[in-house]
Amino acid sequence: MMRSFLFVPADSERKLARAPQSGADALILDLEDSVVPANRPAARAKAREFLAASRESGVRRYVRINPLKTEAALQDLAAVVAAAPDGIVLPKCVPADLVALDHYLAALETAFGLAAKSVTVIAIATETPAAMFALGGYAGVSERLEGLTWGAEDLAAALGANNRRSDGRYEDVYRLARSLCLLGAAAAGVAPIDTVFTDFADGAGLEAECEAARRAGFVAKMAIHPAQVAVINKAFSPNEEEVAWAKRVVTLFAENPEAGTVALDGKMVDKPHLTLARRILGLPRAGG
Repeated sequence: MMRSFLFVPADSERKLARAPQSGADALILDLEDSVVPANRPAARAKAREFLAASRESGVRRYVRINPLKTEAALQDLAAVVAAAPDGIVLPKCVPADLVALDHYLAALETAFGLAAKSVTVIAIATETPAAMFALGGYAGVSERLEGLTWGAEDLAAALGANNRRSDGRYEDVYRLARSLCLLGAAAAGVAPIDTVFTDFADGAGLEAECEAARRAGFVAKMAIHPAQVAVINKAFSPNEEEVAWAKRVVTLFAENPEAGTVALDGKMVDKPHLTLARRILGLPRAGG
């Protein structure tokens, strides 16, 4: 189960060394926002070394490269794909970027002797105004796509705006970005991943945001500090009551394979409930 994705600046040996003990399900070695341009060559080398040394760690390892339109992006890919990352996180993405990245990765996998399509992609899909109008366009674009996530900071910068109200809630544009990311991921059949909570000292605020994201349908959340990981993991893990309900739903439909609805505790349960139950249990969609 992938619940937590922890960003780790790839130019920090100290943070890289501590990251595997964070409890995060996945690490995102960052070559973009947290690394100044002058440090990128060293950051690429450190990321490559970390990837090579952590293949048996049991933690999924991603690299956030620079936006594909920049020269730095290809330099990032050339440096890290040889060390077989599990995936690439692509910022400021639109569907056409995913097509191009797919081709780049195919060539690099061949060049470095990796299995075809072994490197997956998570797209950060709301960071520019243009990207907001493309969130329905990811279905069928690339088999590599495993998740969509969103971001409010770059979008706010592009708009010259603040993304939160005085009460801490997101302004409407950013709530729209969150909703469209969720819908776009569902349309593409990939995981919807919630964005970071930037105030890492506010544990209660993080917990509330995690719970709201999970209720909405997100399956995981990104973190910017190791202290956030435990809260995220707990929030996105089903509790005993949810697991028990899901098992009963799956069992009822297995016993009644021709039924469109079944009765459970005096309520009618239908196929969307079966989809939710299988998701809670980490099972593929029925027929998938």
